[in-house]
Amino acid sequence: MPSEAAMKAAMQAYFDQFNAGDVEAVVALFAPDAIVEDPVGSAPHVGTDAIRAAFAGVLSQRPHLTLSAPPRGSHGNAAAMALEARLGDLTIRAIDVLTFDEACKITSLKAYFGPEDFIKG
Repeated sequence: MPSEAAMKAAMQAYFDQFNAGDVEAVVALFAPDAIVEDPVGSAPHVGTDAIRAAFAGVLSQRPHLTLSAPPRGSHGNAAAMALEARLGDLTIRAIDVLTFDEACKITSLKAYFGPEDFIKG
């Protein structure tokens, strides 16, 4: 099981590479069979090819993430972060929950937000 520090470092790397717009660096953080459900309730993206396609579409819009609170670890292989994603004049408030394998690659990312978490302006 990865350490809490390793999971937090992986989440920071995700943030940094996402904000840099580097699709390949973001995808490199995921295990080959990882699952991304963003938002929870939508069709999941399974495997790095599907994840790459999803992030390429999102990152082409040049969003910017900011943390709402420090990332949180756990006593297991999961960690979470509260964040805001800014897309032009739209802000989405979300909680991302990630799980990790032994190599600290992301095995799943679930983004929790709903219609009331979209803020214009």
